[in-house]
Amino acid sequence: MAEQKSIASGVAERYATALFELALEGGNLDAVDADLARFSALLAESDDLNRLVRSPVFSADDQLRAVSAVLGAAGIGGFVGNFIKVAANNRRLFAVPGMIVAFRKLLARHRGEVTAEVTSAEPLSDVQITALKEALKAQIGKDVTLSSEVDPALIGGLIVKVGSRMVDTSLRSKLNSLKIAMKEVG
Repeated sequence: MAEQKSIASGVAERYATALFELALEGGNLDAVDADLARFSALLAESDDLNRLVRSPVFSADDQLRAVSAVLGAAGIGGFVGNFIKVAANNRRLFAVPGMIVAFRKLLARHRGEVTAEVTSAEPLSDVQITALKEALKAQIGKDVTLSSEVDPALIGGLIVKVGSRMVDTSLRSKLNSLKIAMKEVG
């Protein structure tokens, strides 16, 4: 399993690097980032699209046709539209979420920003995202780009990773600590 994740990560980084270099040459970094964010939002909203992207059951032609229709309906074209279609055609559609994360890391590094990976039990509101960015900026001293993920198993709280540092304030971790402490007492 770890080897498969590593392979997917390598594929994602290679594709993201290619897209980043094309966008940089074309002066379209912001437009590409916006289109990738829209596609990422579509993935987060649709279980069917997620299944299409992640499932090996669909043929490359089926994935290409379906993702082309989704991209057309969402108005995503240009570099990002072609990028996702190439990934589908090459049977790499499963790696697109990782490609988006890798692209955002490259973009943040290019802009002199730090990327923070945030996992929460529920989607964060705009107010919460702004407050978190400001708190992290005050702590780190650089602008922060958030890469957020939702994991209902956390119950509440956040897990924030910046570089090699991680802060886990999730209720799941606190309950696990309490359970261990109770075992030691009894």
